[in-house]
Amino acid sequence: MNNKIYVAKLGKSVGLKGEIKIFIDSDFPEQFKKGATFTTNKGNLLTVKDFNESRGTILFNEIDNIDEAKKFTNQQLFTSPEDTKQNCKLEENQYFWFDLMNCEIYEDGELLGQIVDIHRYPLGDYFEIKTTQDLVKKSFPKTFLLPYEKNYILNVDIINKKIDAKDAKAILENS
Repeated sequence: MNNKIYVAKLGKSVGLKGEIKIFIDSDFPEQFKKGATFTTNKGNLLTVKDFNESRGTILFNEIDNIDEAKKFTNQQLFTSPEDTKQNCKLEENQYFWFDLMNCEIYEDGELLGQIVDIHRYPLGDYFEIKTTQDLVKKSFPKTFLLPYEKNYILNVDIINKKIDAKDAKAILENS
């Protein structure tokens, strides 16, 4: 599943026509439009026939009865970065998580580390940063969390995988 992005989990079947409960784990429910295709964690390719956001249900072209639908309970849905960029519209200064991964974090020209994961907490999103070896040798922690908010993030350059931050070194020192 490398190069695939997890977007939802399928739940129980609903009704007799093959509708399935869907638990979306994405900021872009609009990507579940008619005709969109997704791959399950078991390698099945599914095409959206109908998506009812208010009911939290989805219907696929490949599934037309309750017995077929039951086979997909608890399967995960994945999409590709290309489909995500095509089907999901970002606002200014918004970025896809997969574009932020592996970006290097700099403060005043000093490389602090590289984003290895992004965590979503109730109070906001945080970059998990793997500290550079030079700083680890100076007794800094191997990883630290940096809030993904404008107080700390000054500039994001997705093309060059570089993010300029402020007060990140203070967070690292106190981690």
